[in-house]
Amino acid sequence: MFCSLLLSFLSGFTAITATNPIWLIKTRMQLDSRNRGEKPMNAFECLRRVYQTEGLRGFYRGMSASYAGISETVIHFVIYESIKRRILEAKAAQHMDEEEEASKDASDFVGMMLAAATSKTCATSIAYPHEVIRTRLREEGTKYRSFFQTLTTVPKEEGYRALYRGLTTHLVRQIPNTAIMMCTYELVVYMLNG
Repeated sequence: MFCSLLLSFLSGFTAITATNPIWLIKTRMQLDSRNRGEKPMNAFECLRRVYQTEGLRGFYRGMSASYAGISETVIHFVIYESIKRRILEAKAAQHMDEEEEASKDASDFVGMMLAAATSKTCATSIAYPHEVIRTRLREEGTKYRSFFQTLTTVPKEEGYRALYRGLTTHLVRQIPNTAIMMCTYELVVYMLNG
């Protein structure tokens, strides 16, 4: 399990480092406010603007918060695997009297979906402030400079609830996505193991 967590952390770290400039451009384009009738900023204009005003380093704003977000994935998988193990143990105990090995049925996959939904809800709720901090750090011309400076400034100026702004919307998007993804993963593994 430790090896899986380490590999998950390393792959997340690598992916974040490689893709942060793309996410920064996406966030800047979403936050771009033009007057009605003005042409919206395109990706190339945004790239040029970031490079001219902030240099190469500007493309990596918010990366520290993204690194903190790796904890969400770790928490999610630890909780998911724990729930999954308990579900499988309960099923094994229920079928102990039967001689044949219990095969998976639809209820097993529903259980995996519920395990995924539960674990993602817990992990996201715990780690969500990194999302708010990352967005604040990616804003153009912002007063936010670092992860910890933003983490202390936002609650001081806006209260601790500000660190959870948008959580409900995020959960509405993430929970079904994660439940379907993990169920699909379990189904594919089950079919490959035949």
